[in-house]
Amino acid sequence: MSQDPIASSGVVVVIGGGVIGLAVAWRAAQRGHAVRVIERGELGAGTSRVAAGMLAPVTEADAGELALLELGLRSARAWPAFADELAAASGTDPGLRRCGSLVVARDRDEAAALERELALRLDLGLDVERVLASAARRLEPALAPTVRLALAVPGDHAADPRALVLALTEAARRAGVQLRTRTTVQRIRIDRGRVTGVELAGGELVQAGQVVVAAGAWSGAIAGLPDAARIPLRPVKGQILRLRDPQGPGLLERIVRFEGGYLVPRGDGRYVLGATMEERGFDTTVTAGGLYELLRDASELVPGVHELVVEEAAAGLRPATPDNAPVLGTGAEVDGLVWATGHHRNGILLAPVTADIVAGGLDGDAAPPQFAPGRFAATREGAPA
Repeated sequence: MSQDPIASSGVVVVIGGGVIGLAVAWRAAQRGHAVRVIERGELGAGTSRVAAGMLAPVTEADAGELALLELGLRSARAWPAFADELAAASGTDPGLRRCGSLVVARDRDEAAALERELALRLDLGLDVERVLASAARRLEPALAPTVRLALAVPGDHAADPRALVLALTEAARRAGVQLRTRTTVQRIRIDRGRVTGVELAGGELVQAGQVVVAAGAWSGAIAGLPDAARIPLRPVKGQILRLRDPQGPGLLERIVRFEGGYLVPRGDGRYVLGATMEERGFDTTVTAGGLYELLRDASELVPGVHELVVEEAAAGLRPATPDNAPVLGTGAEVDGLVWATGHHRNGILLAPVTADIVAGGLDGDAAPPQFAPGRFAATREGAPA
């Protein structure tokens, strides 16, 4: 096997060149680490390219996931400064759009559900307001007259993941990160309980003192790890449509969320309509049924959707853990192995806080225990052989 002649044990290898991997790499390089990103395809061409980019901890809030809610709120607060710093470091706009969101109900049952969601968020001290149907239509005139009720969430915004990838790529490159694409990591190399590097397809070895696994839904399939160190991950398929208004911007200003989907305006006449939630393994096919359901539900609330031009239909795979929370930091089983995966629906939202936590972990800082990889140990031990 050939060995990379310039690699050293002080190198940090990041497996995965999506938003999470690139953000971690950039932050790690800022801390003085020699960083290499290894991506099996093109940078940001996987799940990051398909993501809608909502920064929505309030509308995503769940009473059973309070630690995740706090992490999301923390990251949402960090996003404006993160975007400004990234723009300065890259010379590229990362696509943050402060637009707020409306969660809308189309019938009596959905309105009753919204009332319960409102009560939960008020109990949690979150910034949300009940909006009558007439007021919602004044805020967004494109809404159908059949809308029954809405919740206004002024602090939930959006970023354009494709613009974000471009900005992170350039910022990482300027910070000295080596970016290697179309290269598959075959296995993580471990010697006496410590990471020594990675083996690439074809046999090339890249030595590293620390390896960050940020390969999204594929993170759990990388060979070389002992069973005790593996993370239980599953892919959750999401189909989306990218739409464009030939008349330009103006159909919607805010994100509009509804039972089963959302419309995210980019501010320039483009919209993202998504997304299905499907347990289909690693299937990324686009189906007529999935797109039909999205268009049917969206057009009931925003009839103008029918006039939009379809630019792209795509499907991506969200990396989901059993508790729907990300896996951040180091475990006890393998020294030098660092995780940055399992973000499920919140990868773009959690990019700033994930980058800070994981880059800090490379220097020995402890990650929040609620998101540590060791929390799944009992599940692994109790699993059938």
